[in-house]
Amino acid sequence: MMRMVRARAAHWPTTVPVLAVVLLVFTWGRSLPGFVVALLACFLAGSVLAAVHHAEVVAHRVGEPFGSLVLAVAVTVIEVALIVTLMAGGGDKNSSLARDTVFAAVMITCNGIVGVSLLVGSLKRKVAVFNAEGTGAAFATVTTLAGLSLALPTFTTSAPGPEFSPAQLVFAAFAAVLLYGLFVMTQTWRHRDYFLPVTTQGQVIDVEDHADPPTRRVALISLGLLAVSLVAVVGLAKGVSPTIEAGVAAAGLPASVVGVVIALLVLAPESIAAVRAARRDRVQTSLNLALGSAMASIGLTIPVVAAASVWMAGPLLLGLDATHMVLLVLTVAVGTLTIVPGRATPLTGGVHLSLLAAYLVLAVSP
Repeated sequence: MMRMVRARAAHWPTTVPVLAVVLLVFTWGRSLPGFVVALLACFLAGSVLAAVHHAEVVAHRVGEPFGSLVLAVAVTVIEVALIVTLMAGGGDKNSSLARDTVFAAVMITCNGIVGVSLLVGSLKRKVAVFNAEGTGAAFATVTTLAGLSLALPTFTTSAPGPEFSPAQLVFAAFAAVLLYGLFVMTQTWRHRDYFLPVTTQGQVIDVEDHADPPTRRVALISLGLLAVSLVAVVGLAKGVSPTIEAGVAAAGLPASVVGVVIALLVLAPESIAAVRAARRDRVQTSLNLALGSAMASIGLTIPVVAAASVWMAGPLLLGLDATHMVLLVLTVAVGTLTIVPGRATPLTGGVHLSLLAAYLVLAVSP
């Protein structure tokens, strides 16, 4: 009996996305009661986990650092879909949702995932070791993208408020795509060895020590189910978004908390994957996941939102306020000091986690 239950449970990454799409078909465009919204939320979370599971299967097939790239892009597609879905029906009240969600993703990845990964890795090996050249290149790209897309709009004067003029928005979108493309080329082709895990002695680990890669057939099936999972996530998010916004408003919380909720929901499975890698003494893989997600979040979200702003009503606010600007500067400074040595202690992880805690506290109580 238990063997049968386990066998059926093992197929959840296949059944959950399919059932989620079926549920989506029957609930699309309808006013839903509370228990149905709760059911949608459960399948939404399951579809996110299924999407990341299938992304990991594909990633295992193609190997590092391609695996981290696949997972980061998959998660970012989910995030972009959620942002555009919520902004399309929100009007002016969701004009800052893209900024809030992207900045939340940057803080969660660069401080939360990085901090936990360094903490786990250093507690196991006393010192967490990673490649400073590859990690530094990734962090520099994240910093540049965040500065151009989130900090610069606060100081421009061509448009009222913390937003870009059309010409500036086109430039920011083009720069984001270009920088992200250059990084992907660097990570996967020109300097692939910079992004591979290293031993305590600094030797590159190019062979994983876990199960054999899946077959091509299994990887292709997972690729198809990944697409199904993403469709389910986008559709179900549309169904639960009014409840999320109503809950935040009823609790008297700032509207920016919606962006934090989206980022936490989307990045939770990837956080688990990063911690697993750190426990296997693959801290570099964890950092690839964290910084790759931050980079993809900005590099893919800003161009898509910029294109969508043509037909969406309301302004597109991208510039950070003074409080978040201080947190971004602290994150850049601490991240730089973390990466330069190529080694980290538990204290380093704790410093990053304290910055994430400060961000979450200020998001709820600005």
